[in-house]
Amino acid sequence: MLLNSIKTGTKKGLETTWLLAKVMVPVYIIVTIINSTPLIDWITVLFEPLMGIFNLPGEAAIVLVLGNVLNIYAAIGAMKAIDLTILQITILSIMLSFSHSLLVETAVVKKLGFKVSHALLIRMGLAVLFGIIVGRVGALI
Repeated sequence: MLLNSIKTGTKKGLETTWLLAKVMVPVYIIVTIINSTPLIDWITVLFEPLMGIFNLPGEAAIVLVLGNVLNIYAAIGAMKAIDLTILQITILSIMLSFSHSLLVETAVVKKLGFKVSHALLIRMGLAVLFGIIVGRVGALI
């Protein structure tokens, strides 16, 4: 029985690792490549004013877009590829805890009969609110 549990656990663990790696590794590679091109400078300059509200660098917009459009694992891969401080990772993580996988989860909300506009407003609103709060408080510490 113990051996069977170990085999099942190992199999499930490897399947989960493979599933996560299929998302995280390509995103990490793509964002690392973008970091080596002038494109990252363009993204940084373009999004710096908006990301500054949260005490984040402009390239952090990549993390938020990937986390909201794809999933949290894509955001993690992007976070690893960008040079971020612990505070910046914390801010992004808190924001994405409210507003990750918006496309998929909005479809679920709709199926459950909730108003999509309300769900999006609440999730994105909380992400922005807590991003500002944590970004400002973190800047003071």
